[in-house]
Amino acid sequence: MKSSINKTHRVPDGHLLSTPVAFFIFNRPTLTETVFEVISQIQPAKLLVVADGPRADKVGEAEKCAEARAIVDRVDWDCEVLKNYSDVNMGCRRRVASGLDWVFDKVEEAIVLEDDCLPHPSFFNFCDEMLNKYRDDKRVMMISGFNFLGKWKSDIQSYHFSYVGGGWGWASWRRAWEYFDVDMKLWAEPEAKARVRDVLCDTEQYLWWEKSFDTTFHGEIDTWDYQWLFARLLYSGLSIVPSVNLISNIGFHEEATHTTNPVSTMANLPSYPLSFPLVEPYGLADDREYNHMSYLKATGR
Repeated sequence: MKSSINKTHRVPDGHLLSTPVAFFIFNRPTLTETVFEVISQIQPAKLLVVADGPRADKVGEAEKCAEARAIVDRVDWDCEVLKNYSDVNMGCRRRVASGLDWVFDKVEEAIVLEDDCLPHPSFFNFCDEMLNKYRDDKRVMMISGFNFLGKWKSDIQSYHFSYVGGGWGWASWRRAWEYFDVDMKLWAEPEAKARVRDVLCDTEQYLWWEKSFDTTFHGEIDTWDYQWLFARLLYSGLSIVPSVNLISNIGFHEEATHTTNPVSTMANLPSYPLSFPLVEPYGLADDREYNHMSYLKATGR
């Protein structure tokens, strides 16, 4: 059942949005303001804000964190704002994971944005419609706003399904997030690895993801999104991917946690408007050709 919200707000093209928005911020007030401006145009009825605390050894970071949090205080529309702020630095892995646990404890479904994920306004419409359409279909675990290829079969459909959806701007339900485990305990089981290999149905791609999952499992990388992908693969959970990219990652910078290469082919990818009404894809199945092309682009092959 959808989270009870007693009001709806109209986005620029006249579509009604009633889905809560979760916004993750840290120490980048300029990026936070840029993304917040788009959120303020949409005026969601409920905004859940998650913030990490400053690192003690980083001079001036406490001030930057405070500046980022102050931007959220500019909400000037009828909106219920819920805050989950940490006084200490938890790191990307624990802060985002615990923040998402908190979000899906508060609401049944949510649109999720980080401070470097700049959405096209139609991203919200897209998520809202997909959350409604596939709410009770357990085969679907995530709606992604990021299309690795920029455009994919946009002349025949508005979206497709993939076992590997991008986590830069996404939406999901509590029912799907319940499978998430930040520690990836099941990765230690050979049978779990076999199931992931079967779902990917591509040895080359599996071996590439296996390395990422291994480093995550052993705590060698401070992240949360590989764990979320592992959960979706383990339970054969499909992601909905728009036919055009709806998210531009504007956070590629040397001081970033992970996106440190400013000339990366994934940095600042253009976003495009998505036309409504949406055109459904041909069937509900994994688009393996898209997966393969995305894999080639991600690995630079």
